[in-house]
Amino acid sequence: MEKISIIVPCYNEEATIPLFYEEIKKVFKDMKKITYEVLFIDDGSSDDTLTILRQLSKKDKTIKYLSFSRNFGKEAAIYAGLEHATGDYVATMDVDLQDPPYLIKEMYNIIKKEDYDCVATRRVTRRGEPPIRSFFARCFYKIINKMSKVEMVDGARDFRLMTRQMVEAILSMKEYNRYSKGLFSFVGFKTKWLEYENVQRVAGATKWNFWKLLLYGFDGIIAFSTAPLMIAVLIGSLFCVISFIMIVVIIIKTLCFGDPVGGWPSMVCIMFFLSGIQLFCIGVIGAYLSKTYLETKNRPIYIVKEMDNVTTKEHN
Repeated sequence: MEKISIIVPCYNEEATIPLFYEEIKKVFKDMKKITYEVLFIDDGSSDDTLTILRQLSKKDKTIKYLSFSRNFGKEAAIYAGLEHATGDYVATMDVDLQDPPYLIKEMYNIIKKEDYDCVATRRVTRRGEPPIRSFFARCFYKIINKMSKVEMVDGARDFRLMTRQMVEAILSMKEYNRYSKGLFSFVGFKTKWLEYENVQRVAGATKWNFWKLLLYGFDGIIAFSTAPLMIAVLIGSLFCVISFIMIVVIIIKTLCFGDPVGGWPSMVCIMFFLSGIQLFCIGVIGAYLSKTYLETKNRPIYIVKEMDNVTTKEHN
């Protein structure tokens, strides 16, 4: 019998885990020819998430969990899940039921019958999201798709089902600074997209505020594009040309008309403006250097404090 592994990152999700558990049981009750495991990744939660996972794993051996020593982030949780998943097919999804579990059956059937390596999901609406958040999300996908050679699908979720071959390809990339949506696209493989309307959380509150999402977006751009560095070069070159032209104009004007150069307020404004451009360019370079610095340290992507029902594998 084929096996499906479900990877579920959790951070302070005590209210949603029991609801998710009941829904996933319903899904696999109808998939009688499939065995499964649900691998919860406790990302250093401070509530009763770990306690609930302990209880579930004791009464149901299909429920497994890893608990990190601290909060390492969702990207680390996804990577840990992929490393420890033992299924022939591996799914990643959120625990808040914004990723409808009933789609798993359809995903599996598509992979088996239509010769796909991956079935991924994307939202066609952002109903329920703050307008400002939706606006910046759409802008992000437009910007990164123009900057990067790796295509990022607007509205793409982390909810997807992959073959073992694709999972191994993703695991072969050991980088510390991870952006899973980009990595999923980077490895290629034949992917089909399932579209659905946005679903609200069943309980609890999102851990992703506007600023966290903004920083996450910057990480994605830096991870999959060097265009910002080229933009900094172009801006610097442009202002060098403008400065040279202005110098020539001032010299000619002074020699021909004897007009002294005056106006310290305008000079101060120009200095502030150019200083801002310089700091922007240095900041872009610094962002890339900081990522390189973190990669060279070779620190573990995550550290496991506790696990249950999990097959021990070599991991970071």
